[in-house]
Amino acid sequence: MVNLQDNGKYETAWCPGCGNFPMLDAMKRALVKLDLAPHQVLFVSGIGQAAKAPHYLNANLFNGLHGRSLPAATGAKIANKNLVVIDESGDGCMYGEGGNHFLAAIRRNIDITVIVHNNQIYGLTKGQASPTTDEGVVTKAQPQGVIEEPFHPLAVAVALHAGFVARSFSGLQDHLVDMIVAAVRHRGFSLVDVLQPCVSFNKVNTFAWYKKRCSELPNEYDPTDWNLALRTASEWGDRIPIGVIYKNDRPAFEDRIDALKGGPLVGAPVPQDALAQVMAAYA
Repeated sequence: MVNLQDNGKYETAWCPGCGNFPMLDAMKRALVKLDLAPHQVLFVSGIGQAAKAPHYLNANLFNGLHGRSLPAATGAKIANKNLVVIDESGDGCMYGEGGNHFLAAIRRNIDITVIVHNNQIYGLTKGQASPTTDEGVVTKAQPQGVIEEPFHPLAVAVALHAGFVARSFSGLQDHLVDMIVAAVRHRGFSLVDVLQPCVSFNKVNTFAWYKKRCSELPNEYDPTDWNLALRTASEWGDRIPIGVIYKNDRPAFEDRIDALKGGPLVGAPVPQDALAQVMAAYA
């Protein structure tokens, strides 16, 4: 039986009050709820304060380049389709430097879960605007305010028919645990965008700001209605909907690869005669 202690306890490098703390606790609780032991899960992350989250778990971890975690996660899932793969990083890493990889992973519908710590700022590099920073917000690097329209990750994910699209808030830990569990259980690409305060560099989108606006979707909401989901994912302002916004049953990428139909590549027998011929060609 898996318990919270299996996930370990480590000293962190986060600022006191950071939204990463409840997100780490929520991940631990979700892994217990899923009955996943550390050896059954691979975490992949990029660079940034959010990307440090798996460092504070007893976990298998591949820590990749900035914005390049999704290709590594994709490769790991193809090599061992029985492995639970969770990609965890920040809004800058995932939606900025990793933007093209984000789009490609959605199109492929690779069976991985992506958890994005979305604090609407670059925290590790000291407070410049990220792709999700609201227009007009003043930062160190944008002293006259951000002039670009913010990136809307959930609307983009829904528009591309991502397998599972959800939003949560680090201040509602029970809700976040449920979203992570549902995302991991879904077969196909799963995105959970988590709103969380950066207490050091984002003085606009604070805990109180999110708390006032986050509103859980009603029980009668239908996440399989694409048109409704697109409208819901586009809502942002005085009300921010949280919950499972969209889901579908598209076949997962690895289910359509002939080479994987006989089982995972990991542990598959190697035809020695064929290997010898290949090696001889380079002699």
